[in-house]
Amino acid sequence: MEEMRIKDIAEKLNISARAVRFYEQKGLISPRKQEGNQYRLFTQEDAWRLQTIIALREVGMSVKEIKKVLDEMNEGERENIPYYLELQRAAMFAQWIELKQMITTIDQMITVCKEKNVLDSEEMYRLSEGSKRLRECRKSWYDRWNFDCRAMSYDRELHHHHFGFDIHNHYKQALDMTVKWVNPRIGEKGLDIGTGTGNLAGRFSDKGVSIAGVDQSKEMLAQCRNKYPGMETKLGNFLALPYVDSQFDFAVTSLAFHHITNEQQPLALEEMKRVLKPSGRICITDLMFESTEDREGYIKQLKQQGQEEAIRLMKDKHYAFLPDVLYWFEENDYITKHKKINNLLYIVYAVPIR
Repeated sequence: MEEMRIKDIAEKLNISARAVRFYEQKGLISPRKQEGNQYRLFTQEDAWRLQTIIALREVGMSVKEIKKVLDEMNEGERENIPYYLELQRAAMFAQWIELKQMITTIDQMITVCKEKNVLDSEEMYRLSEGSKRLRECRKSWYDRWNFDCRAMSYDRELHHHHFGFDIHNHYKQALDMTVKWVNPRIGEKGLDIGTGTGNLAGRFSDKGVSIAGVDQSKEMLAQCRNKYPGMETKLGNFLALPYVDSQFDFAVTSLAFHHITNEQQPLALEEMKRVLKPSGRICITDLMFESTEDREGYIKQLKQQGQEEAIRLMKDKHYAFLPDVLYWFEENDYITKHKKINNLLYIVYAVPIR
């Protein structure tokens, strides 16, 4: 097998010899050393590894992450490689959305300067603090519920009744109603956010509707792909949907909206709006409360029944307040209809009016 020296492989791949040595120091490549003079000798296999490293660096992957990918390839576990690339794509979309927010803040600062013809430090500070608060809000989400570990048993859990607080009560009815209310037309494409194992998206898919699913859990998405092999799935979450603007005709979500905080929920609605076409519809199916008093009254009722575990389960989530959701849609020029399916389960459907 023909071998190359460091100068030759650097020229072939259009990188510096210094970069090649750096990747060697980090353990990404291990060229053979020539006996006597200890010159590095690179094979075609080394060249292929360097090409892979260069490609992954180009899309922003860290050296540490690249080493994981290469190690798994060495061990024959190539099925995990797409996951690392999807993680990188999700991270890049999050950065892109953050940059868009920063650009919006800069534009607002420019407008203030032009209108007042002076640098208003208090107004600048207010705008920057608002931008910082939004950024921190987006970054603060994490999976406290460990859905990767629950993925294999999730569909079985749907049939179990949990204490006095059953999140999956009327589950199938709610999913069927979501499909009926959205009423997708031929040629439309939808997005299911927090798709999980694909129970809602699958209902659209079974009707011949093109739909993509987004979830932050790779194991949930693996279960979804097993059930619906032809369905497009991507890693992502409510606060950083991994799609560019204006891609979908409708966005749906079922029993997932409560996994983001009440402060994050308006940001999630903004994200849905961003990836939708101008006439795109939104349908949210989830447990909600009509007021803080309504929530506290429900907790009091559970406490009187001795349902301490049910209270713990309920407090572990961030159920939206229906008036807040409806208000956001009204402020953003949507017309809505909603229906109460049971004591806590609501469906909200929104269509833009301009």
